[in-house]
Amino acid sequence: MVALYCDTLLRGCKAEEAGDAMSKYLLEKLKMKENWLGIWKANPDLFFVNSEDLVVPSVGILVEVTWKPPQSSSSQIKASVSVVEPFASNIANMPRELVDNILEELDHCVPLLEIYPVEGQDNTVFEIAQALDIVRFFYDFIWRDWDADESCETYAALVEERIKLWCDIQNGSIPAPLGHRFKKHLEKYKILRLELIQYQSNIEEEPTEEEVVECWKKYYELVMLCGLLKIWEDLRLRAHGPLTPRILRRRKGYRDDRKTVTHTVAKTMTAEMIKNFSLDAALQHHENLNAALESCYSGDTVMIFPGEYKAVNLSMLTEDIIIKGYILVQVLSFIDFFFLILLTLVVSKAQDIKLMHLTLVQQGTVDGIVVVESGHMTIANCVLKCEGTGVCVLTGASLTVTDSEITGAQGAGVELYPGSTALLEGNKIHHCNNTRASETSPRSLGGINIKVVPLPKLKMKNNHIFSNRGHGVTILQPTEIPASAEGVGELTASGDAEETLSKLMQDLRLEKNTNTLDDIKDIAVVHS
Repeated sequence: MVALYCDTLLRGCKAEEAGDAMSKYLLEKLKMKENWLGIWKANPDLFFVNSEDLVVPSVGILVEVTWKPPQSSSSQIKASVSVVEPFASNIANMPRELVDNILEELDHCVPLLEIYPVEGQDNTVFEIAQALDIVRFFYDFIWRDWDADESCETYAALVEERIKLWCDIQNGSIPAPLGHRFKKHLEKYKILRLELIQYQSNIEEEPTEEEVVECWKKYYELVMLCGLLKIWEDLRLRAHGPLTPRILRRRKGYRDDRKTVTHTVAKTMTAEMIKNFSLDAALQHHENLNAALESCYSGDTVMIFPGEYKAVNLSMLTEDIIIKGYILVQVLSFIDFFFLILLTLVVSKAQDIKLMHLTLVQQGTVDGIVVVESGHMTIANCVLKCEGTGVCVLTGASLTVTDSEITGAQGAGVELYPGSTALLEGNKIHHCNNTRASETSPRSLGGINIKVVPLPKLKMKNNHIFSNRGHGVTILQPTEIPASAEGVGELTASGDAEETLSKLMQDLRLEKNTNTLDDIKDIAVVHS
């Protein structure tokens, strides 16, 4: 797909020339046949006053297309159509007279991209149908209305990035909710732009003050959406989302006197709760977890007593602290219930931070349930119930997970970015890559996803990886290795990237002997 658009259709084009290039391509295909059958998928607003009540997105009508070259150049190619006998529509009891009247008003000319050739005709019509799909995809997902207004000498490169973005959404590399959010914003932008154009065209004379204000309101909202979409594209909408950098707070470090504090968190504190602490322990009590995290310096411990908590500050961890559930002997069998933390995500830039004896339940975000941006994080005896992505370890960061459970991730349970490090021991990673977009995709992420160049370092022992849609461990190998990639020399030192990849596979096979991988394919290599 990238080669089709970048090397063939748009090769050497500037952004403002892209529309003409697509029109030229389509016109060449249309010259091949003058008459063919198609389904005209029209906007319901043309036919119905309350089109919101319809359960179908468009009104489909069987038409015969008569194609003749346009007399003048136009950004929107139109075709002459006539209703086929017997009359056929996807709307039950659709009045034939209404369709005839609408076509009369349109002079029997409709936008060509609204017509879908009927299958089963000859090969020429099949080629026309393919060309229409290619052009429709360009305008639906690749083209942006602001492209022609900005200087873009390397438009093909921008097109390539947008195609990769679309592919990542389709195959599940980007969690389905995040991909849906992006497409929803893009569609909203298109709708608002049409509304603004329509509103301005209805102003016949000098606009009133109210009309000027309304125009500015619509324009301002449009600019805001445009800016948001550009940010998402610049950050390539990867699994950890368009929020980088998230942590802006300054690291406090240790207290001047190097003393440490144990922060207790409980709805109600009793004497029974603190009797097991040493007499000289510096204790500070908090009724909620956010307050405890806000008060921490490096070296502190946050002790969470049985309960259910929400903590926004878990997304801004910068201090070297320990966060753990206080296990009472009488509630050992109820750890999952008692130490429940409802969160958006945990993000750490601390040099050394530990999470112990906790159940983390992700809510309201599609970012990683835990994202280690830098430094080292240890997760021990925890349960991570994901809603979006699983645990993400970014470049240069390291992670240790022991005796824990990771489940429910839309993408992989653990994602290792290039140059990261992870040690996984005694864990259960299951029911991950749980996204519809990946059901039919050949590129499933599985339980653990490794992104290479430079190679991450992974050690696994006594883990059980099972019931993930896809593979147990997936190595995501870039099709093309950029010459400027940091650490690329490490990958290609022998002059053969395949040799290094083979060694990685061999190492993982050895690791497999001490792990249980029950998925469709235990270890697989896929190309990005």
